[in-house]
Amino acid sequence: MNENSPLDPDAPGQEVRERPTRWLVAPLPGSVLPQGVSPMAPESVFDRLAAEPDVRLCERIKPSARIQSLSADGPEFPEVGVFMMSEERARQLDAGVEVHVERDRRLIYGVPRPAPDTVAVVEPAAVAPLAGTLSIAFLVRGGDGVPLPRATVSLTGSAWPAQGVTGPDGRVVITVNGETAGSINAVYAKAEHGYWDRWIVRPQLVESGDNTITLQRLDRSLPDFPGRQLFGWGQKAMHLDRIPPSYRAHGIKVAVIDSGTATSHPDLAGQVVGGLDAAESRSWSADVVGHGTHCAGTIAGADNGTGIIGSATEAEIHACRIFPGGRISALLASLDYCIENDIDVVNLSLGTGEHSALVAQKIAAARSVGMACIAAAGNNGSDKILFPGSLDTVLTVAALGRTGEAPEDSSHAFQMFGEPTAEGYFSAKFSAYGPGVDVCAPGVAIISSVPPDGYAAQDGTSMAAPHVTSLAALVLAHHPDFHERFPARDEARVERLFRILRESCEPLDFGDPNRTGAGLPNAVRALGLGSGTLLGGAAGGGFSRTSAAAAVDELGRDLARAGID
Repeated sequence: MNENSPLDPDAPGQEVRERPTRWLVAPLPGSVLPQGVSPMAPESVFDRLAAEPDVRLCERIKPSARIQSLSADGPEFPEVGVFMMSEERARQLDAGVEVHVERDRRLIYGVPRPAPDTVAVVEPAAVAPLAGTLSIAFLVRGGDGVPLPRATVSLTGSAWPAQGVTGPDGRVVITVNGETAGSINAVYAKAEHGYWDRWIVRPQLVESGDNTITLQRLDRSLPDFPGRQLFGWGQKAMHLDRIPPSYRAHGIKVAVIDSGTATSHPDLAGQVVGGLDAAESRSWSADVVGHGTHCAGTIAGADNGTGIIGSATEAEIHACRIFPGGRISALLASLDYCIENDIDVVNLSLGTGEHSALVAQKIAAARSVGMACIAAAGNNGSDKILFPGSLDTVLTVAALGRTGEAPEDSSHAFQMFGEPTAEGYFSAKFSAYGPGVDVCAPGVAIISSVPPDGYAAQDGTSMAAPHVTSLAALVLAHHPDFHERFPARDEARVERLFRILRESCEPLDFGDPNRTGAGLPNAVRALGLGSGTLLGGAAGGGFSRTSAAAAVDELGRDLARAGID
């Protein structure tokens, strides 16, 4: 028997106890200490802690030299130590006045759960004892009959959900406990890329043989895609397709703090010029999640005639990789990278349910040197906006959708909250909301780039934020205010940018202003090109970037939505 086997009676063991967790420790600057208390040097604090037997120093995060060089009136930011230690020791340390201690919390980036309202989600306390197993076989294929490998299939029934991934032949067998074929109330299937996902409610399943699920290609709704380049519906809603073709955000630096960016993707090759890997020793130019690549494509997808096109195609993109496994410490290191590299706009399609004083102070420091942070509100569907979107130093973006932009049996079609407007716009039911929402932007059925070279439709405030980030880059590059009245990199520059974005908005009536903030930004108005128009109309004073071929493509989409081939 293997000496490390848990079945080996002679193997060493231990009493089960809570494992140490990661904590952030920062000596406080003299400006915030009580009178008569002197600040402690980071070396003395960190060395003393690291010498304790049950404490381990993981890393030290030194603030950007740019922050350190600010005037005495500017924000002070300490060096931060990341330690593994028990919660008891962390609380003891935090009881003193000389240091700040907070948990190095996990950050989330995930897309919202796509379940229709008719699908019940089992709570743990409601799960009955399990008896018996059921194995169900699935074949996932495209409309042309081609099997789809690496597609995800999940089942929802009376007990715990179960899922599996298809093999090279497009098949997967999923085993569930305590279920029958008749008790499965929904099946969800999602291809790796290139297809719309699908929800099948109250599926009729067979217990022997394949249960075939056919997925529609994206080009079923978007003729000739990706062979023909398209502006997404979200870009059109914000009139980003109606600005002069010379407006490309040249000279503006944009950072995407996320899961990295697949720089080998045809729409991102040459678009990303640098980055930081603040995660687990992987390259920032690789993206095993796909989330960061999707965001980057919305912002700066190449104008190469195929696939998608970003709105800020000549912005200088920097990828800061913190996912998977992203924590507050990685976000701090990424913000330092952004400050040090004079980033103009940071896209934060991420969040956590808890406040971080260290991140809040870092973002305030970034703002003081002219760096604007655009943050997703969160996908919890509640009135609790996720941090850092909850800060008033960032521009916080909620999500909206539009009817007719995805197949009726896709997950995107189940994201409507309330009634749509006359133009078909609706608040996304997954979107966080509250008085802290500044603007709303398209975040349902957003098609963008995913690794290694494909395209996928995704939902989330994570998808809404990049729309606003790209517009922010355009405004900084092309609005006359930032060449005349606000050329300096300072807080006034950021405040003016945020004000322009808010004042450009078309108001939307979703029954609750906390779901929309100022409304949907209008690129024509934000860039000072004209007054813009009502939603759904042609932008007065704008300049169409849409070619004749793209106009025909749009007509084809309208016909497809109407069921006319």
